[in-house]
Amino acid sequence: MEFFTGVRPLLFSYVLINGILITLQTKEEVLLDMRATGGELGWLTWPLDQGDKPGWEVIQRTLNGSQFYTFSVCNVGEREQDNWLRTTFIQRRPSASRVFVELQFIVRDCNSFDGASLTCKETFNLFTSESDADVGTTFRKGQFKKVATIAPDEITSKNELRINTETKVVENLSRKGFYLAFQDIGACIALLSVRVYYKTCPATVKSLASFPETVAGGENQALREVSGVCVENAISEELPRIYCTVDGEWVVPVGQCQCKPGYEEVEDECQECKAGSFKAEASGDKCTPCPANTQELDSGAVVCPCMDGFYRAPNDPPTGPCSGLPSAPRDLVATTSAGKLLLTWSPPEDTGGRTDITYSIECQRCEGMVCQSCGEKIRYEPAGVGLTDTKVSVSELDAHLNYTFTVEAHSGVTVLTSQAVPPANRPPSTSALTTSLLYTDPPKITAMRVMERSSTSLSLFWDVKPRVHPRPIRYELTYRKKDDNLDVTTYTVLILEKNSVQIKDLVPGTAYLFRVQALSSDGSPGGSSMEEQFETSEHLTQNNTAVIFGVAAGGAAMLFIVIVVLFLRRRKRNSHTRQGPEDTYFSSSEQLKPLKTYVDPHTYEDPNTAVLKFATEIHPSHITKQKVIGAGEFGEVYRGILKVPGRKEVAVAIKTLKPGYTEKQRQDFLSEASIMGQFSHQNIIRLEGVVTKCKDFFKHAMIVTEYMENGALDRYLRDHDGEFASFQLVGMLRGIAAGMKYLSDMSYVHRDLAARNILVNNTLECKVSDFGLSRVLEDDPEGTYTTSGGKIPIRWTAPEAIAYRKFTSASDVWSFGIVMWEVMAFGERPYWDMSNHEVMKAINEAFRLPAPMDCPSAVYQLMLQCWLQDRSKRPRFGDIVSLLDKLLRSPDSLKTIADFDPRISIRLPSTSGSDGSPFRSVSEWLESIKMSQYSENFACAGVVTMDQVLQMKNEDIKNIGVRLPGHLKRIAYSILGLKDQTSTLSVFAV
Repeated sequence: MEFFTGVRPLLFSYVLINGILITLQTKEEVLLDMRATGGELGWLTWPLDQGDKPGWEVIQRTLNGSQFYTFSVCNVGEREQDNWLRTTFIQRRPSASRVFVELQFIVRDCNSFDGASLTCKETFNLFTSESDADVGTTFRKGQFKKVATIAPDEITSKNELRINTETKVVENLSRKGFYLAFQDIGACIALLSVRVYYKTCPATVKSLASFPETVAGGENQALREVSGVCVENAISEELPRIYCTVDGEWVVPVGQCQCKPGYEEVEDECQECKAGSFKAEASGDKCTPCPANTQELDSGAVVCPCMDGFYRAPNDPPTGPCSGLPSAPRDLVATTSAGKLLLTWSPPEDTGGRTDITYSIECQRCEGMVCQSCGEKIRYEPAGVGLTDTKVSVSELDAHLNYTFTVEAHSGVTVLTSQAVPPANRPPSTSALTTSLLYTDPPKITAMRVMERSSTSLSLFWDVKPRVHPRPIRYELTYRKKDDNLDVTTYTVLILEKNSVQIKDLVPGTAYLFRVQALSSDGSPGGSSMEEQFETSEHLTQNNTAVIFGVAAGGAAMLFIVIVVLFLRRRKRNSHTRQGPEDTYFSSSEQLKPLKTYVDPHTYEDPNTAVLKFATEIHPSHITKQKVIGAGEFGEVYRGILKVPGRKEVAVAIKTLKPGYTEKQRQDFLSEASIMGQFSHQNIIRLEGVVTKCKDFFKHAMIVTEYMENGALDRYLRDHDGEFASFQLVGMLRGIAAGMKYLSDMSYVHRDLAARNILVNNTLECKVSDFGLSRVLEDDPEGTYTTSGGKIPIRWTAPEAIAYRKFTSASDVWSFGIVMWEVMAFGERPYWDMSNHEVMKAINEAFRLPAPMDCPSAVYQLMLQCWLQDRSKRPRFGDIVSLLDKLLRSPDSLKTIADFDPRISIRLPSTSGSDGSPFRSVSEWLESIKMSQYSENFACAGVVTMDQVLQMKNEDIKNIGVRLPGHLKRIAYSILGLKDQTSTLSVFAV
């Protein structure tokens, strides 16, 4: 320990001055805290006896009366050091599958030791081992699995002490507890603090729903769904839920609770409405003051009843004001015109606070002293009840009778008042106005005939009903020649005092049209009219030859007119025939539309301008949400229906913006719509529109796209593993490539092309989606977009984009090659369980993904072309579409299968699990190859040990119920990999 002399006093001075980092946050639950124990730790060191050069040593110090312990080791001059320090048994909470190990330590600079530079190390290793019980002092290295190599950020020299803090994550814990172990391989180390904790989402109240404390999930369950309970006096139509992230944060609440009627939200509670206010239904609204003409009740009111004399109509909302009766109409006037009676009036001065005023007409007829209802004997136009206009026409009245008309005003509350008040007690004058008159029936012309006829005159007579009238009747007679040209017709009008007339100076042998009408007392037409045709007689010396010639001339003229009409129609039809195809071609928007270039919405000073320019605004009433189908970055995703007037109802996907968003989050959310709105291609997800202008609390901003029934491509392929032939898979790839060619032609880079971002509809048509990471190219065809930060999907990203954060269409081609591999592997995860660091290292060392099972050689060769290191040599999307089209036109080209190595593609190290130890059970092995659904099949068949698995053949696998070709091959190739003890997987093992 002489190499560490002089360091310890400095170490504890640092601890005394600065203490040790302990984060006391409510979202962290501590399982082990070396610093806070304050007593003998009881940790195990191994080996137990190393003579003069011991391994880990415990050092005790007293600080403010409390005991502190540290562990140190410093055998830097000795070769092949293997010193272990193991903690006591750490019991795990059942739901905590992911824990954090926070270390504080000091590492001495190897250069500060004379003569030890060859054997000295500056790192140590962290291991873990799970167990269902405390094994006491039993220690076996083979039971431990390496978590990480711990390297200091700062190294301590002779004169300056530096303390490092490092946090590592231990994933996928499943047993009752675990141990941590620290391996020294020749470093000079002081371990100051070990703190083990797991994260929780603390108990909280969100949107009036109470959620319990929940342990954060692990990598296999990034979002843990938690059900909640509405607070007192709150209800919810659906069970309130929320998601707990791996970082102990609550996100995306679902099923918002709302305060019951009579209650409003006040600081996460539901409190009664104050006196004089009310709330009628469960909602997030505040209580509102009682409306006009209502009674103010005590606290907790759900409705305010009407005051005496005021009512609500049946269709009125119970939350609206109350209304009174309208007053009577004004200025009722009756006038006679054209044999009809016209009643007009003015609206009432007081409508009772309503706008639904209508009118009804009541009629009584009196003969002498006897009066009775008019009944159905008269006719109202447009109607006798439900009038909204202030006039009505009355006809079919009898002459010389007294009529009384009453016009009554009604509103939506009239029927209620008539039920509430007995008729004897109702004041009829409040809403009615009456007028009386003696109606005189205008005369009617019933028949017209010729009394005498000559070649130049006609004597006419007409009948009139009734024959007796109180006043003299005048008549208007109009006549003209029948064959006159309508453009120059001459009418003759006579006003007569009697019902007969002789018309002279007429043309012999000519037909005339006569119309006669009775006039009212003021000279206006007041009765019916009748039109008749009469002819004068001919001359006895009439020239028959002239007549015949005239008829022939008229016939020739008529024939000429018919020929001209037929010629013009044929010419018009030929004109349409010639112009039709040209008009259709030149009016096509697709053919006239120039090649578009993508416009980055982030270049707009106001991002809302881009949304208005590129996306259609949809009224929220046209959208119906049906079911939650996912959770996005900004909120939930729903399946729903879009019904726009004049258009067919369509299924849509609805992305929502969760409550409590910032303006920046809203702009980022809508920027994707600004991008999607610029695209129009059958293999690009179609934007239906956005909702941005709705102010309703429950209807935040939404992005509405077409609905893809089969969801994400990677999940769909995993669910249908082995069910599609290579020809079908290549057809899917052709659609994706066509969509990417369209984007590339618009100078657009996607940056996140992966099978998870390809959507599939019910016809297996694939469409590119998720444009959140995408950016525009510069004008230069080889231009790039450089970003200063942000997450990059390593497994799908080209090496130049990872190294320099520069993206081009060529980097999208690399990503397309990974998508090809995903599709041909039925949704397998690229590079399997390799870490991102291992993936980058393997790619830089020229490793490329091997061909999936049954992958056509031509398709795999195209993948390799997409993965060329030199981006200028990769194919363009236009080339890819052409090649895939060629393969689809020649299905025989897909029959040659690329070589397949199950040892690499299945990623199973011999008969061992990922930690190098043998599989403990058949179910564990099946789970590792994602075939755990067949565990019961193996058990029922009596295959319960790995030795029995190794003896199985293809026929045995079929006999236990594995029928899908893809599943059959996966299990068979896995067994082949298990039998091969020379697996090459160790190169990539974690």
